[in-house]
Amino acid sequence: MDLTNTPDRYGKLSVAMHWLMFLLLVAVYACIELRELYPKGSDMRNDFKTWHFMLGLTVFALVWLRLAMRMFQLTPAITPQPAPWQNILAKLVHLALYVFMIGMPVLGWLILSGEGKTIPFYGMELPALIAKNKELAENIEDIHKTIAEVGYYLVGLHTLAALYHHYLIKDNTLRRMLPWG
Repeated sequence: MDLTNTPDRYGKLSVAMHWLMFLLLVAVYACIELRELYPKGSDMRNDFKTWHFMLGLTVFALVWLRLAMRMFQLTPAITPQPAPWQNILAKLVHLALYVFMIGMPVLGWLILSGEGKTIPFYGMELPALIAKNKELAENIEDIHKTIAEVGYYLVGLHTLAALYHHYLIKDNTLRRMLPWG
């Protein structure tokens, strides 16, 4: 497998970034869900929340690299070529995923800023994006939670589409992105 994309499949860098982003999203969701297992105020619950914030900001940092790679590398062809409506739907889902990976960390950063909390990032403290405003932070948090729920469906739709193409249509959509040949 080449380092960069070829006309037939994604290169090692694109494949690695795709699966790294997937694993980061799983970890972000896992941290916020697992915190519920621990009592409020406990160290473990706070640690899960901190990791949720930091991993979310990692997604935010890496999505820009992912977008640059997508812009400057060719996209391998799907064979046999899907119907035009499928291409349009795929582009819309990918756009929604990128908006999700950019928007959710920014919303999280705004929440922490509005709550007057520190924004941890691997030993650093990032600056607040807005002044302390608890009411605004609560409103943003409601939006963040709603979009997070939509995110489950978005990732699920992306996964189902790949499996649909692989097992029912039997094209190379999924194979182009698998880490093995």
